[in-house]
Amino acid sequence: MLQQFMNNKQQHFKEIAWLLFLASSLLGCSHQPPSSPQDAEATESGHEKMREELARIADSADRENIFTGEVIVNELRGLMSLPSYTQRLEPDRKWKFFLDLGVKELRLGNETEAIAHLTQALATVPTTSDPDKVKTLTHYHLALAYLRLAETQNCCQRNTQDSCIVPIQGSGIHQNPTGARHAIDHLKEVLSSTTNAVAESERLETHESARWLLNIACMILGEYPDAVPEEFRIPVEFFKSTVDFPKFRNVYPELGLDTFNLCGGVVIDDLDGDLDLDIITCTWDVKGQTKVIRNNADGTFTDVTEESGLTGFYGGLHLNQADFDNDGDLDIFIVRGAWLRKFGLHPNSLLRNDGNLKFTDVTFELGLAEPFAPSKTAAWADFDNDGDLDLYVGNESSTLGLRMGSDTTEELIAPCQLFRNDGADGFTEVASQAGIDDIDFSMGAVWGDYNNDRYPDLFLSQIGDNRLYRNNRDGTFTDVAAEAGVLDPPSSFATWFFDFDNDGLTDIFVGCNSGPVGVLNTNIRFHLMKLYRNMGDGKFQDVAAEKKLDYPAEPMGANFGDLDNDGFLDFYLATGNVAFSEIRPNVMFRNNAGQSFTNVTMAGGFGHLQKGHAVSFADIDNDGDQDVYVQLGGAYAGDKFSDALFANPGFGNNFITLNLKGIISNRCAIGAKIAITVSEDGKPRTIRKEVTSGSSFGANPLRQTIGLGTASNIQRVEVYWPTSDTKQAFTRIAANRAYEITEGKDSLTSLKPLQFALPE
Repeated sequence: MLQQFMNNKQQHFKEIAWLLFLASSLLGCSHQPPSSPQDAEATESGHEKMREELARIADSADRENIFTGEVIVNELRGLMSLPSYTQRLEPDRKWKFFLDLGVKELRLGNETEAIAHLTQALATVPTTSDPDKVKTLTHYHLALAYLRLAETQNCCQRNTQDSCIVPIQGSGIHQNPTGARHAIDHLKEVLSSTTNAVAESERLETHESARWLLNIACMILGEYPDAVPEEFRIPVEFFKSTVDFPKFRNVYPELGLDTFNLCGGVVIDDLDGDLDLDIITCTWDVKGQTKVIRNNADGTFTDVTEESGLTGFYGGLHLNQADFDNDGDLDIFIVRGAWLRKFGLHPNSLLRNDGNLKFTDVTFELGLAEPFAPSKTAAWADFDNDGDLDLYVGNESSTLGLRMGSDTTEELIAPCQLFRNDGADGFTEVASQAGIDDIDFSMGAVWGDYNNDRYPDLFLSQIGDNRLYRNNRDGTFTDVAAEAGVLDPPSSFATWFFDFDNDGLTDIFVGCNSGPVGVLNTNIRFHLMKLYRNMGDGKFQDVAAEKKLDYPAEPMGANFGDLDNDGFLDFYLATGNVAFSEIRPNVMFRNNAGQSFTNVTMAGGFGHLQKGHAVSFADIDNDGDQDVYVQLGGAYAGDKFSDALFANPGFGNNFITLNLKGIISNRCAIGAKIAITVSEDGKPRTIRKEVTSGSSFGANPLRQTIGLGTASNIQRVEVYWPTSDTKQAFTRIAANRAYEITEGKDSLTSLKPLQFALPE
């Protein structure tokens, strides 16, 4: 009776939460939404309705977006234009005024103005309240402003294959040294201040950060290590690799594409059905255009955004792909509003692929748009095994202080959503009846069948305890995270299911973006990533330390793939955080046959310093090995950057590319499991993959390129289709070829994608 009472009480609370969510969504929008999708269609197309709504959000950004808006800065600018205002200020308030204005101008990308205001702040350091501490903080912000100026004048305006990749060398050395020179002067001032007078939290914010940035500033001038005082020098060994690993070139600067933008998402897949992989990216900037890029299969790419029908489609922190209508081409889902809390009540977008890289927004018509909510994550799976793909959307509930210094708080309740695909009738939201309508702050969501019962389960990384929802195979789910042992780390992000050791059991990777985190192995406390090995009994064991995954990273985006085609999955962490000081190398880990992982960042040339977000492992030149695309850029308006594409130099191993086509199952085969048996050095082994787009932040192609190691012949390829509960097996298959496997068909179809060379 008590348990029933508690269940009823929890259900009642969730129903109230949904009502509050609906009310807050409607009150937070300037329009009155139609009462039904049919009403929307009667007044205007959903595509145009979405374009208009995104234009409205862009127009309100200066007022509502604390990361890119100018309203508060304009108020400070207005006060500064009144000489009498600053003259009347007390010394400590005058210093604070110029410091705040300088920091805010820098966030908007106005480096020259920021430096001028911060210089004024340094000249007005008060003598009444801890002047050494105040002066140190001012020097620190001046150093950041000059470093960002150096990046703008060199890395942004003259982006090369070596720009911002540590160890910085070659064309990455700054041609205009002015910004770095000034930054070095101010960083030395920070480091020369009295350490004992600085609290531990402030030491992390200034001194530890300044030490790292001083080494980077000297490196971008080609003067590391000699120009770094010995007591602040990072050992040269930190930037060297102890393993033999070929370098991947960043060829993106040679492609002639314009994706200079803030943080965002990327999908790389065959979006027009011509067997080569195209690119679509979005940006968190609510004024930033979604980009559609055609692969010309000759080493060149063409921006076809205008022809795609998506001009005016702005914003989106993350996107992924799925064939939701089973018509044979891949559609795109974009999530919007993340991190903006009550100002993030933005519509997500489902873009139907109409062929030839043309898209139509069908979000309103199919019941996916409203109520609006701040969303960061979404994942596709056929959770009920009825042959079409359903959609989970993770939203961000939060308690937040009102702006302008008020100590009043308000609740933004945005329950997570599960949209059941009902075919021609659109989508029906069923999270509450399924038992997964969380009102926590969702960070990442991924589906995977961890218990091999045919039905996909759902893992959520969150601020707070993670959740592992076991699919009960009746339309409901049960959270088993505690008993499975996967609650940690706190504030986790990003995450994925994969079989890292090829034992047939699906494991879980969980990154951690909480801190404090440093790039160096100092005594500062930090949280580490988790690698949960599936024990096969419903429980997982954290083996991260055992597998040598003890590097302090702070991933924002991430994904996995097989760099060296050895049949074991490697992974890349695109690291960073919001502050301008948070520049650290993105990190690549190589899988050593499931026994351990090796950090190959420096040897492989993967250590890009800019803030990394969505990652895609994709054979973009159809040569049989996976290249790595990284969407780069920060959250503040002044933290834009161009993307990177690391071209795989090849390892001499063999591969097979498989494109799966569902008939009873969903058309793009999400959730299908592949097992490939080969003989290598006289010993049989099985290589395993599940068809997904990979991580919760970044999207690999659904077409699977699978490494075979040195095996030149494939003994057996087996595909398991969970929806139909059937297996297909094919024997004696040639390696280094591409094939299509159709559910229920007895033979393979050979594919011949055009191979081409990426720019040198």
